[in-house]
Amino acid sequence: MKQAGYRVDVETGLMLGARQLVSPHCDDRPADTGIELLVIHGISLPPGQYGERWIEAFFLGQLPVNAHPYFAGIAAQRVSSHLLIRRDGEVVQFVPFHRRAWHAGVSQFQGRAACNDFSIGIELEGCDDQAYEAVQYSVLGSVTRALMASYPGISRSCVVGHSDIAPGRKTDPGPAFDWQRYHDLLV
Repeated sequence: MKQAGYRVDVETGLMLGARQLVSPHCDDRPADTGIELLVIHGISLPPGQYGERWIEAFFLGQLPVNAHPYFAGIAAQRVSSHLLIRRDGEVVQFVPFHRRAWHAGVSQFQGRAACNDFSIGIELEGCDDQAYEAVQYSVLGSVTRALMASYPGISRSCVVGHSDIAPGRKTDPGPAFDWQRYHDLLV
């Protein structure tokens, strides 16, 4: 799996090197709103299971309700992320960076509400209590460096977990995510 060489085309909002899928679950950012936050998430569908294409189907609004009992409770939700990093390191982009993906929900960062307005969301295929893969860290580091180079409003202090902006409501990327390992890749 490709682990380096990711670049952002700021004009199109696309991550070069990522597989592109178009989610309908996005809209325009508010006028004159810069990108100033990077939110790291964790997701697996069904919970704790990996390798299928259910996350992609969910972000595309195509999750089949009858494929798994868990899906009945979430299939109608309109959720997306800018990027997904799968367990094997593959990067999938659903929403161009200049558009607002619907990943953060009710959220707040440094007293500022509605984090979707000014953030980029990256989902890691994983869950709170299982270790993420080494290749996911490597790719996440490369992708993050490309985003920081393209959007200078994102500094190291503006890279957070979903749990940081929605405490009590969200726990991801969870205690199994090694923040120090990730931060060491950003230097």
